[in-house]
Amino acid sequence: MDKKTTSRDGTSLAYSVSGRGPVVILVSGAMSTGGTLAPLAERLADRVTAVVYDRRGRGRSGDTAPYAVDREVEDLAALLDAVGGDAALFGVSSGGALALEAAASGLPVTRTAVYEVPYADHLAGGAEREAAYKRDLGQALAKDRRGEAVELFLRLTGLGEEMIQRARQSPMWPGLEAAAPSLAYDDAVMDDGLLPRARLAAVSVPLLAVAGGASPEWMRRACRDIADAVPGGAYRVLEGQTHMVEPEVLGPVLADFFAA
Repeated sequence: MDKKTTSRDGTSLAYSVSGRGPVVILVSGAMSTGGTLAPLAERLADRVTAVVYDRRGRGRSGDTAPYAVDREVEDLAALLDAVGGDAALFGVSSGGALALEAAASGLPVTRTAVYEVPYADHLAGGAEREAAYKRDLGQALAKDRRGEAVELFLRLTGLGEEMIQRARQSPMWPGLEAAAPSLAYDDAVMDDGLLPRARLAAVSVPLLAVAGGASPEWMRRACRDIADAVPGGAYRVLEGQTHMVEPEVLGPVLADFFAA
């Protein structure tokens, strides 16, 4: 991240820019930094100008209490100003929910694309699962039990206990614990975990909702619901892909959409 800008509340935001063509800001999901999306930015760079940034509380960006989803929308407003005044947005997972909220809020967003925002409407017991996660995560973070918070998130994603214990022993674990407070931010962005249909109806720019063909059916249905809720929304499935989508597969699809 070689550039900095400042959000409305004084939070410093680190970002980098690569490529040429229409400007697209890439929004990462939970436990991720802008660097997580750098491989995707590389796949886009020959057709669009890709902007990756560290969301507040992560990487080289700062943080300012108290947190509110509106502050992250203001972060995107600051980035839009920094890169020329308007741009398209792409968000992955919970970062997609943030991108959708930013587009619905009336920011100068030209187009929006998302990949597998995990709204749990079609997941059996999804609402109850989300409520339990919100409660347990809040309790863990209130007691500064960061490892416990990370475990809660990994279980939410479907990771098995054996894999979680392996993760605990891996060199990446300290970094995960360091980023654990930002899990509350993604939880707030996802709200109650259900599709915000009325809010999505306020998105007035073209939208592409993409899902992986090898992902769970409930996630694909959620993605289709996003496209249906947004006027001008479109839905696309990438065969063989999961939630950990391969940049070389997703990149050309996004480039076609953003360069249109």
